[in-house]
Amino acid sequence: MSAGRKTVLTAAATAVVAAGALSVFAVTAADAHPGGHPAKKPTIVLVHGAFADSSGFNAVTQRLVADGYPVVAAANPLRGVASDAAQVRALLDSIDGPIVLVGHSYGGNVISEAATGDSDVTALVYLAGYVPETGETAAALTDKFPGSTVGQSLKAVPLPGGQTDLSIDPAVFHERFAGDVPAKDAALYAVAQRPVTQAALNEPAAANPAWHTIPSYDLISGADKIIPPAAQRFMAERAHAKTEVVKGASHLVFVSHPGTTAAFIEKAARETAR
Repeated sequence: MSAGRKTVLTAAATAVVAAGALSVFAVTAADAHPGGHPAKKPTIVLVHGAFADSSGFNAVTQRLVADGYPVVAAANPLRGVASDAAQVRALLDSIDGPIVLVGHSYGGNVISEAATGDSDVTALVYLAGYVPETGETAAALTDKFPGSTVGQSLKAVPLPGGQTDLSIDPAVFHERFAGDVPAKDAALYAVAQRPVTQAALNEPAAANPAWHTIPSYDLISGADKIIPPAAQRFMAERAHAKTEVVKGASHLVFVSHPGTTAAFIEKAARETAR
């Protein structure tokens, strides 16, 4: 790593308490250890997918920080794979030291491109995520195996300039997107969800996705109604990823099983430590 390419990440912690819930955007290991001496552990960068936002990682972040990991939850624009990946790559370039890069759902497309050629990324962790090969799209991978309900669940909003925003209809969000999350919580996630462009879900993956060269880990949600478990297993096996299946888990596996998710991320961090 060249000193010119990386800059020191000086932000300590930004935690916002709103409506009784903790929303963590960036936390350093120093904040988890009195005395301000950060643990020598990789920074965990969390990238949310479509129909979600970074606040969904709150419970996972709390566990990772308690175990001494610096954490950054990226704001994924959800506008297009290449442009979203460029923004995440800029974030990676601002972090000194090794990084474990985590992506949920469409965030898997983004991290697969953002980490390409970045020697500081030691592991890729996919959470019910897409692990695309060159030229593949999220839409095509969703339909590769039967079982997805996403096509029946979308609401479209035409945008100026010809783009279209897509979101999950709140009326079916709990049943189809977050089936194992309490209904009252799922209702809040449905309101807070951020739309993705139709173009992003149909944008082909760039050449040489990062999982070709970086060790990969895949947490598979066993009752997923958005990305069928069969599709998740197919992508994980193709990438030679180390996998764990969470039985009965919905697409929001990191929300409904934060302990399992944090432990899985930490496993990737330990096994790829430098």
